[in-house]
Amino acid sequence: MIKYNLNCEQEHEFESWFSDSKEFEKLIKKNLVECIYCKSKKIEKSIMSPKVSRLNSKKNFASVDQNELKTIKKDLIKIRKFVEKNFRYVGSNFFKEVKEVHFNNKKSNNIYGVTTEDQRKELSEEGIELTTIPWLKKDN
Repeated sequence: MIKYNLNCEQEHEFESWFSDSKEFEKLIKKNLVECIYCKSKKIEKSIMSPKVSRLNSKKNFASVDQNELKTIKKDLIKIRKFVEKNFRYVGSNFFKEVKEVHFNNKKSNNIYGVTTEDQRKELSEEGIELTTIPWLKKDN
C-alpha cells in the first residue's frame, strides 16, 4: 500500500491509498480518481516525503510514538468514511460481485466487501487485483 498526497484543479488537498504506484497511474488514466471535496477528476500528486516506520520485532505498540499512531488512526478513519460514502457494500458477496464485473463486463459501481484468503488467492490467479484496507471499527 502507498499513500499519496493529492491536489485537484481547485487546489483541494487530500490523501488517498493505492496498492502501488502503477495502480495510481492506471486509475488516473481511466479518470477514476476524483477530489473528495469537489469531485474534480483533474488530480495530481503533490510533493511529499516518504514516511518510513519500522517496528523492531522486540518492540510492541506501547513503544511506538503515540502521535504516529494517532495520525495513522485518523488516516484510516478518513479512508473508511470515503469508502462508505462512495462505494456500495456487498459484504460476503464481494467475491461473486467482483467476478461478475471482471468477466461479464458488468459496469463497476465501486463496491467493497469481504473475502476469505482462498477467495483472494483465486481472484489474484484470475488476474483480478484487490486492495486491502485496514478497517477500524467505528467505536475504536
